[in-house]
Amino acid sequence: MKRRCQFFGSTAHLSLGLSVALFLSATGCQQAASESPAKGSTAEAKAAETQQPPVQTAAFKPRVIGEPGSPSATTTLDGKQLPPPAPKFGGVIKDNAMESKPWWPPRIVPPKESPDILLIMTDDAGFGVPSTFGGVIPTPTMDRLAMAGLRYNRVCSTALCSPTRAALITGRNHHSVGFGVIAEQATGFPGYDSIIPQSKATIGRILRDNGYATSWFGKDHNTPTYEASQVGPFTQWPTGLGFDYFYGFVGGDANQWGPNLFRNTTQIYPFREHPSTLKMDRSDPDAKIWPVTGKESDWNLITAMADDAIDWMTRIHQSDPNQPIFMHYVPGASHAPHHPTKEWVDKIEAMHLFDDGYEKLRERIFENQKRLGVIPKDLELTPWPKDLLTPWDELSPEAKKLFIRQANVFAAYVAYNDYEMGRVIQAFEELGKLDNTIVIYQNGDNGTSAEGGPLGTFNEVAFFNGVAPPVEEQMKFYEAWGTEFAYNHMSAGWSWAFDTPFDWFKQNASRLGGTNQNMVISWPKGIKDQGGLREQFVHVIDYVPTLLEVTGIAAPEYVDGIKQEPIEGTSFAYSFDKENAESRHKTQYFEMMGQYALYHDGWFMSTKVNRAPWEAFSAANPDPLNNQVFQLYDLNTDWNQTNDIAADHPEKVEEMRAMFLEEAKKYQVLPLNASVGARVAAERPSLTAGLNTLVYTRPMTGLPQGDAPYLLDTSYTITADITVPEGGAEGMIVTSGGRFAGYGFYLLDGKPVFLWNLVDLERIKWEGQDALSPGNHVLEFDFKYDGSGVGTMAYNSFTGIGKGGTGTLKVDGKVVATKKMEKTVPIILQWDESFDIGSDTITGVNEADYTPPFPLTAKFNKLTIKIDRPQLSPEEIKKLEDGLKKMEAGRE
Repeated sequence: MKRRCQFFGSTAHLSLGLSVALFLSATGCQQAASESPAKGSTAEAKAAETQQPPVQTAAFKPRVIGEPGSPSATTTLDGKQLPPPAPKFGGVIKDNAMESKPWWPPRIVPPKESPDILLIMTDDAGFGVPSTFGGVIPTPTMDRLAMAGLRYNRVCSTALCSPTRAALITGRNHHSVGFGVIAEQATGFPGYDSIIPQSKATIGRILRDNGYATSWFGKDHNTPTYEASQVGPFTQWPTGLGFDYFYGFVGGDANQWGPNLFRNTTQIYPFREHPSTLKMDRSDPDAKIWPVTGKESDWNLITAMADDAIDWMTRIHQSDPNQPIFMHYVPGASHAPHHPTKEWVDKIEAMHLFDDGYEKLRERIFENQKRLGVIPKDLELTPWPKDLLTPWDELSPEAKKLFIRQANVFAAYVAYNDYEMGRVIQAFEELGKLDNTIVIYQNGDNGTSAEGGPLGTFNEVAFFNGVAPPVEEQMKFYEAWGTEFAYNHMSAGWSWAFDTPFDWFKQNASRLGGTNQNMVISWPKGIKDQGGLREQFVHVIDYVPTLLEVTGIAAPEYVDGIKQEPIEGTSFAYSFDKENAESRHKTQYFEMMGQYALYHDGWFMSTKVNRAPWEAFSAANPDPLNNQVFQLYDLNTDWNQTNDIAADHPEKVEEMRAMFLEEAKKYQVLPLNASVGARVAAERPSLTAGLNTLVYTRPMTGLPQGDAPYLLDTSYTITADITVPEGGAEGMIVTSGGRFAGYGFYLLDGKPVFLWNLVDLERIKWEGQDALSPGNHVLEFDFKYDGSGVGTMAYNSFTGIGKGGTGTLKVDGKVVATKKMEKTVPIILQWDESFDIGSDTITGVNEADYTPPFPLTAKFNKLTIKIDRPQLSPEEIKKLEDGLKKMEAGRE
């Protein structure tokens, strides 16, 4: 007999030291968890194919409640047009007010009994991460939701951050809404330009215009990089997409101890009021581990975000208890950098979850999954990829120590985040809302990330520049792991294990390890099968039509006068009370950076993985549509994609390849592009695009990297005109990036300094010998780049980037320092730090010299940046073209 758990009353006091089994036993929920045996994705015989029902549009008759024209009158909408046309005035107008009758248009409200909605999605977490689905990391909030509602084990993402998020909020495929890749990789094609069309309104916009209070907390990875500055426009920010309140960061990830944080569209710095006393002693370059002492900040975005969400929802409820809430809650966890608090790291380390390595972890998760019944019991695992990931027993003791630390910090981040989300759900309960609140908690926007590479990394910015530090270099950051001094990521061996029972990772759209998430949904008033398991095929584009169906709100025909294109997802509300209902989502394509797949009614055609996620900086497959090894799986009998039967069914492979191409044409997937790192550095619109000279006459801060001057792989000159007061001056003149990669031009003890921070592994410094005298001075840093520049990437070649060059520092025209750089940052600076003039906003490029904000105490007169980008010669172009032809010939 299934039992309903007591809900979230004790979440805030749950001891993490309890194992998952003890947790379930202690709450009386273990029986419910074990009573849902695995049936496989086709437990019942295949039924006749059903037609995918269209999303309801303009089907509702408006209902006016109260006396028409009175201040208290309300109305629902028919959904045809948003915002709705102004109603005809129903009062009487005479020559004077005493003879006239006022009439107020009714206030718009959702249909009666519309539920509150909390839509949660975590970041970079595969199927085997949460305890709810067999993982070893305690996620009691997700566990409790599952026991009070339903578990879904075949919920699919797109395999990458921005694309999944765009699909989730629009109900359309990711290419349909311009997010074929992440915003930082946008290219000038409709499926890849990172612009959500006005013809495809978000769920936030639809619900807001139908009377919901709407909000977005956490990660916004759906604003184009070139529209992320304070110049705007803000139409592609959360507040411009229908979410009236936003508290979070813009971009792929953020330092949780000091993020690029916004309230609506205004950048805020609340962490400045909570400084840490942590110090990292790097004075001994030969030390095996650099010691970290002091106390961390008592501010972390994971907690601050929960606090702000609780404050917002309470404010809405106290202002209007009858207004339903839609909260889109998407924390940065568990995307790198993994930044939990020390308290949570200590709790996880005490559990010794990872001491026996990643292969044993994978086996343990697999057995847990079978025991819980969330996967079929007859599954087998694919072999461990020994050629890709070093077996645990072959690692050095030093590597094992480092890797265990990496996993503990990651797990602490997951558990910490789950705890804080439990606080948010608890707030719904305390406001008396939980019974009629739909809580959707999706684990991950894609599979677990392997972007730390086989060794992990203390600095994810290094990965995105093709740098993989060895274990002995990373061990120096052992104590710093998870603190403000690391932008850390874990070994891909852990990522492979956390994607159990599948294989591969985030980015791999052709493998279920990259796309098969899991999800729980709780709605006490609307879902009665508590603790049930659902195995229907669901995709993130299905959330919008599902929410519209359960709220009784129609998808609009027009928004802002623009005709809306059809929603492409399928409601899965039919599955709430029908455990064995046949899946209604019949066909779904997957594509990410040239790897692709097609699901159709249980069949799964996919391309064989030809690139690990960390192999992002080599020549790309020039013909990803055809130059592939094609695989075929019957997910009805092979639930986790282990038995390739393409050789037995060549006709089925060809049929599904043709189907994929039709889907690709339909949803703007073409042209296929297999490049990864090259697209990060590709040209795209920005405030500085096409400009070779930029002049600044006042201090400013907060210009994001997408709109900042791009000084990588080029020659440039930075000239600063300043006036030094009596007594001397110090402070930042101009900087871009921060602790983990960037540059700074500043005065230190009155002396001019230019410094390049090469992904926190090396710092190259030019420094004048004398302090500047009082008065006017012109400081100049000139850099002559030795390479041929980013133009080579148009020919599938990285030969032009990351080369060295010579920097010269001048004071009043006199050379005071010259130094050769053997290499430069090739792709990107620290993306969550900005271009600042006159001060430094978050972290500094060299903490040995200064602490932000380090304001400039000299008078700032003018800053000029001149850029001289390399141009390929005809000879270089011919050589690159010949190389490209040879590459293509070699792949034929």
